[in-house]
Amino acid sequence: MILSDKRIIEEIDKGTIIIEPFRPECLGTNSYDVHLGKYLATYKDRVLDAKAHNKVEHFEIPKEGYVLQPGTLYLGVTLEYTETHVHIPFLEGKSSTGRLGIDIHATAGKGDVGFCNTWTLEISCAQPVRVYAGMPIGQLIYFVVEGHIGTLYNTKSNAKYNNKTTKPVESMMWKNKF
Repeated sequence: MILSDKRIIEEIDKGTIIIEPFRPECLGTNSYDVHLGKYLATYKDRVLDAKAHNKVEHFEIPKEGYVLQPGTLYLGVTLEYTETHVHIPFLEGKSSTGRLGIDIHATAGKGDVGFCNTWTLEISCAQPVRVYAGMPIGQLIYFVVEGHIGTLYNTKSNAKYNNKTTKPVESMMWKNKF
């Protein structure tokens, strides 16, 4: 079951969902619009290695915007910091973003119960497109969890994306054992 707008507000009032900053005009019928933060990152190396710590270069989106290029993976970040303590958050692109040829995640659209951070976006585009800090970039949808949660994400000792940040975070795949 997906939470409605009124239910999202109820959960915010209870403290089970936190969105900072929260702006009522960003609340949709059953979602909350999130915005592109001011930082992007690209990987330093063109060939990435799943077993290596692939380093990124962060940069700030200029006031006049930044033109994304096809064939490059950009890591972005949401302006909003969120916490979700009893629901499963899903991040999806907005239709207006998709109609510009922008994908905001390659595979990581689902958050975990207990995720407390900004969202790193895996941005790619179909053709060159100028983006701006603060533009609407996606929407959060909250699902009800069935059953008791054994371990919240923010309490897992092996959680790889727990450090609070305002910048995009590179892949931590290299921390896995394989």
